[in-house]
Amino acid sequence: MPQASVEPRAPNPLDVVPDKMPFDVPYGPPISLERAQAAINAVVAEAKKRDWKMNVAVVDSGGNLVAFQRMDGAMLASIQIAEHKARAAAIFRRETKVFENAIQVNNFTYLMTLDGFIASRGGLPLIESGKLIGAIGCSGGTDSQDEIACKAALALIE
Repeated sequence: MPQASVEPRAPNPLDVVPDKMPFDVPYGPPISLERAQAAINAVVAEAKKRDWKMNVAVVDSGGNLVAFQRMDGAMLASIQIAEHKARAAAIFRRETKVFENAIQVNNFTYLMTLDGFIASRGGLPLIESGKLIGAIGCSGGTDSQDEIACKAALALIE
């Protein structure tokens, strides 16, 4: 009887044990309404320069909505998406692009079992003095447009 060949399995990347906790950013005081609105204004200014219509949400360090703005003509479906991106960036303490890459590039489909994550770039944590004070989420364009628009707010915080 012929013997079946056994292909060696590639090691599971999830078996790697890092020395330090990834994305271990301590929580700081929640972002104020004034700063949240300034962050939104920076995003809206960038979006207007590019003729993009965005929904922009800012949440505090606990993922609670602090401020939101929908630009005239921005897609209605993107209201909830912008909030979801901001909330996910805050509660997971990382850019939502990390989840997008994990699924599309690394095939880590197990992430789809997690509550509250979104595999779409455009959600960024807001970190001040090494502490998470909130997050911003943008939606209305392509994911890459959303990400670029959101990054306009980072200069105000860092």
